Amino acid sequence: MIWKLRSVKLSKIKIMTDSSVQLSPEEIEKYGITVVPLSLTIDGHTYTDGVDITRANFIQKMDKAEKLPKTSQPPVGLFVERMEELTADGSEVLGIFMAKTLSGTVDSARQAAEMVAGKITVIDCGYTDRSQGYYCIEAAKDAEAGKEMDEILAHLDQIGKNMYLEMMVPNLQNILAGGRLGKWAGRVVSALNFHVGLTMKEGSLNVPYRGRGKKFIKKFDDMLVDQLKELGDKVKYVGISYVDTRDKMEELAQRFKEVNPDLEILVQETSPIIITHAGHGAYAVMFYTE
Repeated sequence: MIWKLRSVKLSKIKIMTDSSVQLSPEEIEKYGITVVPLSLTIDGHTYTDGVDITRANFIQKMDKAEKLPKTSQPPVGLFVERMEELTADGSEVLGIFMAKTLSGTVDSARQAAEMVAGKITVIDCGYTDRSQGYYCIEAAKDAEAGKEMDEILAHLDQIGKNMYLEMMVPNLQNILAGGRLGKWAGRVVSALNFHVGLTMKEGSLNVPYRGRGKKFIKKFDDMLVDQLKELGDKVKYVGISYVDTRDKMEELAQRFKEVNPDLEILVQETSPIIITHAGHGAYAVMFYTE
């Protein structure tokens, strides 16, 4: 008798990301995603994101601070520690981190990966917040389905090409102080009474919309609604992240639901990392097409 042995996949691919990501606690638990916290320094005191400072009380501390808080990527040693824990059972690790144009986090992760014996793949997703969350969720689903790393990466590459990230920044003080718009954009919108609408695409941050007043913000929201109408059933999930405008974002989510009642929409306060640079009143809408 000839025995045929089935090929059994012994290794598992685990997902790691940073705390700029927008995921619900339930999603983090369901998909087994490891979130490595970034650091925030306010008037000389350093906090660990999500450990000794929350999204809710960060804004209060930021408003009372003498200077704009500083954000920094996790130390290489912390990445090494987490990577060693995740690979101890023979698993592979896929690290998905925010765009290098926003932070050096992905570089720290790559340095750490070279110091760990296990098999680790680190990517710059080119986005942040809920867009980054979509990468993590889809990668985790693919891993659970038994896909190999190359297949997962190819899927994520396609998601990135079909990703939309649109952000309204009504108050430019923080984002100009933090230098995230770049010198050229800072000159264009140097008057602080301007509002700007930003777009992010695969690591590139652009400022296609500029204006003043509530009419400009309404026009921006109308554009998002029209965009969802045009894309139709290609959009399944929408993320709305905000700084301090919960009620307005719930209203915007309701407008999206009127366009497509089947949309799954996560409305959640953004991370301190984003709050620091976006400032009061900022919000972003993120989704991708299938």
